[in-house]
Amino acid sequence: MSPQTLLDLCQRSPIVPVYYNADAAQAKAVIKACYEGGLRVFEFTNRGEAASRVFAELIPFVRTECPDMALGIGTILTAEVAAHFLDLGADFVVQPITTAAVAAVCQERQVAWVPAAATLNEIHQATLLGADLVKVFPGNVLGPGFVKAILGPMPHLKLMVTGGVEPTAQSLTEWFGAGVTCVGIGSQLFGGGADTNALRERVGGLLKTRF
Repeated sequence: MSPQTLLDLCQRSPIVPVYYNADAAQAKAVIKACYEGGLRVFEFTNRGEAASRVFAELIPFVRTECPDMALGIGTILTAEVAAHFLDLGADFVVQPITTAAVAAVCQERQVAWVPAAATLNEIHQATLLGADLVKVFPGNVLGPGFVKAILGPMPHLKLMVTGGVEPTAQSLTEWFGAGVTCVGIGSQLFGGGADTNALRERVGGLLKTRF
């Protein structure tokens, strides 16, 4: 998926689940529930030994069952690992840091790259390396005030905040009010359980929030 296509999709579907599960069947059920709830961008994280195996199963599932959803891979630290998941079919790559090597792999393949940054200088350097969308991380440390402040001198920035975003109307209103383009939500979105019906309803309710 091209950087512009992902950016457009994130602007239309601005809540991005950040998720890992070693059980492929459960991961599929979670993705399907998010899709049916209205989400169209999903980040599966490379945080366990089963990540590659599960992700390889998720790609064909999403292509068939969730045809207009972008499925990306997160927690990517090296170019080699980025290339591996791109070979599996990842639509985009998310980093918890910013590395020129991963940027180069994504640019060579014309695939969206979302690096992370925690200062204005880091964000600017990420854009110089080609990032159209930069992840502000950790959001719970930086806060909405940080986003609002940096968008003052650099209003053109497109930012996705991850960490510290709660699945509540109040939290979403604060972050989007500060000017973020989209938000990534991890474990709090899933409620710590396997109730996909509740997840579907939760997602649908959050999308009704006026961003």
